[in-house]
Amino acid sequence: MMKYLQRLGRAIMQPVAVLPLAGLLLGIGYWIDPSGWGANSAIAAFLIKAGGAIIDNLPILFAVGIAYGMSKDGNGAAALSGLVAFLTVTTLLSEATVGMLRGGAEVLTEEGFGKINNAFIGILSGLVAAACYDRFHQTKLPDALAFFSGRRLTPIVTSFIMILVSGILYFVWPKIYGGLVTAGNWMVERGAVGAGLFGFFNRLLIPAGLHHALNAVFWFDTIGIGDLTHFFDGTGTVGVTGMYMGGFFPIMMFGLPGAALAMYHAAKPEKKKTAYGLLLSASLASFLVGLTEPIEFAFMFLAPGLYFIHALLTGVSLLIANLFHATSGFGFSAGAIDFILSLKNPVANKPWILILMGLVFFAVYYVLFRFFITKFNLKTPGREDDDLAYTEEKGEADKKVLSKATDFNRMAKTIVQGLGGKENIDRLDYCSTRLRVEVKDDAKVNEQQIKSAGASGIMKPGKNALQVIIGQQVQFVYDEIQKMI
Repeated sequence: MMKYLQRLGRAIMQPVAVLPLAGLLLGIGYWIDPSGWGANSAIAAFLIKAGGAIIDNLPILFAVGIAYGMSKDGNGAAALSGLVAFLTVTTLLSEATVGMLRGGAEVLTEEGFGKINNAFIGILSGLVAAACYDRFHQTKLPDALAFFSGRRLTPIVTSFIMILVSGILYFVWPKIYGGLVTAGNWMVERGAVGAGLFGFFNRLLIPAGLHHALNAVFWFDTIGIGDLTHFFDGTGTVGVTGMYMGGFFPIMMFGLPGAALAMYHAAKPEKKKTAYGLLLSASLASFLVGLTEPIEFAFMFLAPGLYFIHALLTGVSLLIANLFHATSGFGFSAGAIDFILSLKNPVANKPWILILMGLVFFAVYYVLFRFFITKFNLKTPGREDDDLAYTEEKGEADKKVLSKATDFNRMAKTIVQGLGGKENIDRLDYCSTRLRVEVKDDAKVNEQQIKSAGASGIMKPGKNALQVIIGQQVQFVYDEIQKMI
């Protein structure tokens, strides 16, 4: 299971990599026009809409990116299948379609069909599509249907599977969504403790996209609280209104950047540059705008235990903020831009406490993340499995650059033979310097033959898993092997 989550974590990094840019575009646009969101400035409108094009379509990015990344050979047909899967389920379970299925009957808001376009559905669609692709991309149909054989078959099969999944979700989704709304009502009665529980479950439900159900209860007028709406319309109560928002500022502005710094310091030396680019831009997005997904999805599946700690600390932050009656609010999210703008709001109370809390949470996040990452060798960015058992000797092997005259086709053939033939290759991928291979029967692997092809070394992180160290031109060997299999 953990290995599967780590593969999912690696696959999800492709769509996550574009999020920091979206956050910065939104932040600059929001800074230019915080009240009109582009209505008062053409430049702001351009930037906000450009950033929103990415953020608003995050679920579909997950569907396509995960389908591509989780498939055995990363073929474009897998990505297309992910898109088909997502479009199928979100269309069948949209409020309009559900209303038609019920003969025009009203679709209640608390059923949650209006929120079906979420990260969970995107991830689910990608996983289903990848599984369908791996299972059916080599299927041969009778001659009369030969046009639909192989990779062309996978989007078709995926659509049928997602119809079945949609049928199940039609009954399950409203119960899950409605249950969260009921839980939110229960938390409200618990005061500061309830606010802490809200913060905890708000983060914990982000992977499933179900945090919107809780947000609707606390931030808007689902049950008459309207913590966000009353903060900005001036009808709130000082020291009370904003109690479900204030505690997020220390986490988003300080805590998560502290976690990012810990992940950077814990990265392998040869991976620090790669981790630096991702984590720095993600930290800026979190600090300035409160866009946390670039950081959270960077470790959510690679180290789920850390994500639980993050959710717990978020709950603690909201609890403490409420005990001190430190409140603030946001129009977009709990970043520095919203914090500065909220200082002028007469409903804000003791906002300076949130900054002091943030400094403490920066240290807490850094210490806890650094400790758990190194103590349990968690696979956060820069510590992926392709770095397992890295030694100075193998590090030098990774730096090897093959000659331009190298016969990559012959090299690939020898490696395939050494792996026990193409029939024995279950999964093939590559990183910056290594082929990552999963074989069906490790007894058929001939390491000496693989090395005779020119490979610098072989590593075995698992019984059926191998890493063939090629060097910085590994892509060309990978491409040749792909042609063969």
